[in-house]
Amino acid sequence: MSLSESHSSREPIFLTDYGIPIRNLWYMLLYALNEISLQNHAAVEEVEYAPTLDAVLAFALLNLMQRRLRIGLGRDYVHAKDTVRGLRGRVDFGESLKRHTLDRSEAVCDFQQYSANEPRNQIIRTTLVKLVQAGQFGSFDKLRTAPDEDAAEEIRSRLRHLTRTLDGIDLIEVTPEIIHRQQAVHNDRDYRLMLSICDLILQSQMPSSAAGRAAVPAIEREALILHSVYERFVANFYRVHLKGWEVTAQKRLEWNVKENNEHLPQMVPDLVLREKPSGKLIILDTKFTAHSLTENQWGKPIYDSTHLYQLYAYLRSQEHISQQHGTAMGILLYPAVNSRLSERIELPEHVMRIESVDLAAPWQEIEKYLLDLLGYQIPNQE
Repeated sequence: MSLSESHSSREPIFLTDYGIPIRNLWYMLLYALNEISLQNHAAVEEVEYAPTLDAVLAFALLNLMQRRLRIGLGRDYVHAKDTVRGLRGRVDFGESLKRHTLDRSEAVCDFQQYSANEPRNQIIRTTLVKLVQAGQFGSFDKLRTAPDEDAAEEIRSRLRHLTRTLDGIDLIEVTPEIIHRQQAVHNDRDYRLMLSICDLILQSQMPSSAAGRAAVPAIEREALILHSVYERFVANFYRVHLKGWEVTAQKRLEWNVKENNEHLPQMVPDLVLREKPSGKLIILDTKFTAHSLTENQWGKPIYDSTHLYQLYAYLRSQEHISQQHGTAMGILLYPAVNSRLSERIELPEHVMRIESVDLAAPWQEIEKYLLDLLGYQIPNQE
């Protein structure tokens, strides 16, 4: 069943700044985070009808953390230092003497404590606070001209309430490294998803490269998130739906050179797809650029030369490996809104295709397009 069937009777209401229906963005996010099983979860149903991109992420984080609170926050051993009666862990004699705690049969001790005030919860609470301060939650009327401040304030109110519920969890300086470290050492599925959402929010709120402390404009912040989501969405969509295919993301290709040269650039296409029965190979690169989402941008007859040269290098450098590599197909897949591009470049041994997926189309059409793009036939279920 496609992600859209259970909600086919309801139409998406809100669009992102780039014109992508929020419902479509939510489905893309589920694929990108490997969480398509949440498509029908009652707790996150409201997410796909959020008014803005920040609201999508806020609703997801709100609902997931509220569900976690019902079963109990995750805990871990963390370092603590406190004045305790008796002895616990390692005694800090210098600090104990300084505070005269030994006179009261107490000591300043360093010890490990099993606590909810641990990095995962600290990351989430800090992110909730940042959303309250900088989140863009204003919904719009049908003409997208008048922001609804009441709706925005309701979201902020829910975020503030959850932040107060997590009182006792420290606020910390959140970095991508801290988030990725926690994802690497913990396997809790709900926390993995919440940390991924925090990572996307952090990406969108990073300062601009320009001098000063000016915030990144809203449309640029949205582009930062969409770039990451689009690439992972396409990869995981094919992993889920292509039966009888091997789907490899971010596979490093080797240069066909007589001697290694450390100055050669790395070749890492987004996807390498191999049909197992036939050995058919497709190298696919997702190319997200902000202007590629602009309607009718493809009226120009000249394509991005760097993208074409890159794909050409991927194909030609692998020809020596096998017959299938010698005739592999290359696809550049751009996102688009209310437009469609499909061009075919015939080379002596290869075919290069420039394609675009219309992210404003009904979700079922997007799924069908991505499968048709590879000539994939859905297996008969009978």
